[in-house]
Amino acid sequence: MRSEEYRIRALFVDVRSRRTHACEFSPETSREFLGGRGSGTLLLSGRPTLDPLDEEAPLVFSTGALTGSRIPSSARMVISGFSPLTNTVCSSSVGGRLALAMKRSGVDLVCITGRASQPLVLVIDDAGVSFETSTLPLDAPLSRVFALLGTGGGSVAAVGGAAWKGCRYASIMVDGTFSSGRGGLGAVMASKNVQAVKIRGSGAVRTLNREGEEAARRDIIRLFDASPAIMGGLGLKTFGTAALVDLMASRRMMPTANFRRTYFDQYQTFCAGRIREHTSPKHYACPGCPIACKQKAITEIPEFETLSHFGALNENADLDAIIEANRICNEAGMDTITAASSIACLAEIREERYTGPLLVDMVRRTAESSGDGALLKLGSAELARRLGAPEKSMSVKSLELPAYDPRGAYGMALAYGTSTRGGCHLRAYPISHEILRKPVATDRFSFSGKARIIKISEDLNAVIDSIGACKFAFFGASLEEYAKGFAAVTGLDVDQQDLLAKGDTIYTLERHINCMRGFARDDDMLPSRFYTEAGTPGPGIEVPPIERAAYEEALQRYYRIRGCNPDGTISEKRREEIEACRRR
Repeated sequence: MRSEEYRIRALFVDVRSRRTHACEFSPETSREFLGGRGSGTLLLSGRPTLDPLDEEAPLVFSTGALTGSRIPSSARMVISGFSPLTNTVCSSSVGGRLALAMKRSGVDLVCITGRASQPLVLVIDDAGVSFETSTLPLDAPLSRVFALLGTGGGSVAAVGGAAWKGCRYASIMVDGTFSSGRGGLGAVMASKNVQAVKIRGSGAVRTLNREGEEAARRDIIRLFDASPAIMGGLGLKTFGTAALVDLMASRRMMPTANFRRTYFDQYQTFCAGRIREHTSPKHYACPGCPIACKQKAITEIPEFETLSHFGALNENADLDAIIEANRICNEAGMDTITAASSIACLAEIREERYTGPLLVDMVRRTAESSGDGALLKLGSAELARRLGAPEKSMSVKSLELPAYDPRGAYGMALAYGTSTRGGCHLRAYPISHEILRKPVATDRFSFSGKARIIKISEDLNAVIDSIGACKFAFFGASLEEYAKGFAAVTGLDVDQQDLLAKGDTIYTLERHINCMRGFARDDDMLPSRFYTEAGTPGPGIEVPPIERAAYEEALQRYYRIRGCNPDGTISEKRREEIEACRRR
């Protein structure tokens, strides 16, 4: 395979007509948009103003070039579409076996459009594509769906009852426990009358330079082993993401009582040590990942965001209730961050608390769209608007903020505002340097230098999502090692700076799509609470409100660096450059 022959292999499926079309992206386009999130964004840019639930709105499953290679922690893929919760461009990275199954079937990308006349299961395998009429009830627990469809090998992505009942933050679940969670892409899949996608493949995954691949693999494993955040006694390998509970509490940036406070004095009831004592979980991993951050006991152990939001955000100290709330979300297919945030928002508006069995009941009602669930399924922004208290929704662009209070990390505050899919920690993740102090420590209570850092981090994470890697890998390794692996696998003559330039193109295109959908500067602001109310102080720690003028100054610096006009829209020069990339 010569470098100029690297091509993304795409399969377009219209479930209304049941027609399929296979093609390859040009070498220039494949090189520019990489795969994964990049190729999904490219396809969304072709129909930038469609309603998220329009039958012609694309739903894109896309792997990265590293998927199926020996490069560690590279079995992830990205699902992309327009969000019915936020109306933004939306992509969500997910683990499991789905990416590897796609690669082995000879497909890098599947783009689904249309609306089937009745619910179906889309099956892709070595022999081609088939459309199977679903015999499963649409409200069947997803564990039953995976048990029935998961036979015969391969991997399954499915939506649960929440999607069919109109939950705006319905997720797409993969292989039972992996979630493409944020933004409601499960509702998009249900709008196409697709209950599940099953993919089987038995082909080989090619690597051009085996020696280069092995060299990159060894370097990455060496850096993993040296990373306390990954392999240390309190790292991901030992405790999974629950290891962050104690850290966020100690830094006084654990969102509590719908972000009215930043410390929950009963956090130890759901910290990593307590989980180990209470459940004795076992660890498991995505294919080819040595980190094994996922945990399971009798049922799935919640991730950090879920622990914190069903815990502190709702003032709930009942670990069993947190685990059960997470189980219900997984069975119904709902994003746990938005579900927990919507309940906390409703509790503040009503001046009530939902904890223990009451919290579990609210989650169940949301999944069933019964009682208060009819409101909760809309997400906190729409719920608060309908109840006359829009300021109580702790969201940016209608996407609820995760479990890092922005008053405790100013880079995180800016990253929430500039995130293309709304209030999200994974578009930049400045927690790595503001809290974990890697690769270089920065002052978490300062905006100094943060505009440029956030822009570079956004570009980096766009690359990570596009090549098929896991963000946790970058707690140890860097893009330098992964660029070498990418070059070895694809044959492309690229280094980390080349890849970052591609990340800039992808992220700027996402922002441009949002601008065409009506988003601008006002949508990059945080909820007013963070500018007016202090967080919870601790020993030697004060958590003041964010100075609004300082935030706005940092935002303007970010716009200049990103190539935006002062109103947040993309400059004409930058639009022309992005359009030239799209035409390649």
